Amino acid sequence: MQRVAERDQHDRRDQREQRARGLRRALVCAGVVPVMLVAAACSSDSGSDDKAADSSTKTSASESASPSPTVQAAVYKSLPEPCKVLAKKTLEDLVPQAKSGKRGSSDEASTRASCSWSSLDNNGVKGSQFRWLNVSLLRFESDVTRGSGDKLAQAYYETQVRDAKSASGAKNLKSAPVAGVGDEATAVRYDLKKKEGSFKQETVVARVENVVVTLDYNGAGLAGEKTPSADSLNKLAQKAVKEVVAAVGRANDGGSAGTPSGTPSKSASKSPSSSPSKAASASPSKSAAKKS
Repeated sequence: MQRVAERDQHDRRDQREQRARGLRRALVCAGVVPVMLVAAACSSDSGSDDKAADSSTKTSASESASPSPTVQAAVYKSLPEPCKVLAKKTLEDLVPQAKSGKRGSSDEASTRASCSWSSLDNNGVKGSQFRWLNVSLLRFESDVTRGSGDKLAQAYYETQVRDAKSASGAKNLKSAPVAGVGDEATAVRYDLKKKEGSFKQETVVARVENVVVTLDYNGAGLAGEKTPSADSLNKLAQKAVKEVVAAVGRANDGGSAGTPSGTPSKSASKSPSSSPSKAASASPSKSAAKKS
């Protein structure tokens, strides 16, 4: 019986030791699992952060690889006072009886300006000589969507020349380039018959960088006075437009715009860029015939 009892105790002791070993293994496992879970979670979070960092870096690199579009800055930033662009002597030659110039209305004096003079030299029964002069200036700013100021000005310059050549009722029309004025200039002349008499019209369009100058000059002999010479009017108009272009240069830090620049403007390509703004679509050359 004693041996049976000892064997039973031994068996129970073995069972307790086995249960104890099993419990220790369970506790060890229970302690290890959270550590592994934490390690796995840390590893997972670290990967997310790395991916976010990589994504941010790639986005930043992509943005830096695609810089914002740029456009060449316009050369001239302002316009001269339109009624003071011509010397007193020049005005006496073109419009001898004019008292003062009449400035055109504009809400944007820095981008568009104009002035006109009217002269009537009354010779009594012999008739009278009429002269009318108008100077218009239009300045274009560079714009990333529309192009550089000088290219926009070139497009408008070409439009003004075309309008002058297509004036309604024009007879004996002639046009020719004018040398030594800004970047490019064209003179257009024609005869125009009105109820008041026969008029001689001179339109000179010049461009200097991002500014376009349009000078309209016409004259007529009224009530029996003889018609003025087209050549003399043309010569006076070209002299005047040179003064206006030079005034543009003086209005911008004293620079001279009276002669072509040493380096041709980039806008001198035959193909003009996008059309100028709608605000610049009005043609002074057409209105000159109406006001004369």
